Amino acid sequence: MVDKLRITVLSENTARGAGLLGEHGMAFWIEADGRRILFDTGQGKVLRQNARKLDVPLQAAEMVVLSHGHFDHTGGLTDVLDSGARPDLYLHPASLEKKYHREEKPPHRSIGMPELDEEGLRRRVGTLTWTREPTELTAGVHVTGEIPRRTSFEDTGGDFYLDEACTEADPLVDDQALYVETPAGLVVVLGCAHAGVVNTLEHIAGLTGKRRVFAVLGGMHLVRATEERLGATVAAFERFGVQKVGAAHCTGMRAMAFLWSRLSEKCFECCVGTTFTVGNAAGKAG
Repeated sequence: MVDKLRITVLSENTARGAGLLGEHGMAFWIEADGRRILFDTGQGKVLRQNARKLDVPLQAAEMVVLSHGHFDHTGGLTDVLDSGARPDLYLHPASLEKKYHREEKPPHRSIGMPELDEEGLRRRVGTLTWTREPTELTAGVHVTGEIPRRTSFEDTGGDFYLDEACTEADPLVDDQALYVETPAGLVVVLGCAHAGVVNTLEHIAGLTGKRRVFAVLGGMHLVRATEERLGATVAAFERFGVQKVGAAHCTGMRAMAFLWSRLSEKCFECCVGTTFTVGNAAGKAG
């Protein structure tokens, strides 16, 4: 159980505050009872600038978790390692695979982790841990590992492939989320939720035996979601008793508008500069 949790958004498509910069990416600085965890690293275009402005000491990162192997979640890892940090690194081995997005016409776009491989990473981090299975980072903080795909209405959310010709679909088995057990309930942090938000919440409930989710924040990859999927996502939030929703990044404007229209009092902006805290009382976003 984590008694004091503070999450700061370092990279996201939008920014709020003087000197803060947005980019298509996602990165969260997580402080859990004094432990410092970086969940995703954005593209790497704004991470250092935003960290300086927000007084976040990247060089003090003890752990780095990568939600999956796309460039907009992994591109800033080199900057973190160049800062003097030597964190323990947690990622699924499939994160290091080549990854592509199918365009209307070739050439198709490479979207994988830039210029990083296992050997190079092992030289620069404390320990490298593969997260195929659920993994504890520190007391009360875990990553899910692979998330079973059980819903009929969720998919990876895009045209993702493992080969340059875009003939072999990428199932994105590397997609994982981070969750924190707090007195208020579970706090779930998403990278892109390529496994599906509902699948992710159900998996975490199965791992913890807890059905109460206090907060969900991060990318939800609902850009191409049908009305059925959007409605089922809201229904799942209500079923789990979610009190705070910070949709960000790849969720998409239409989906964000849908969530705000249905859950307005529970939603909060999750842009660069946002902090989300849970202490002895209820959580607060600001």
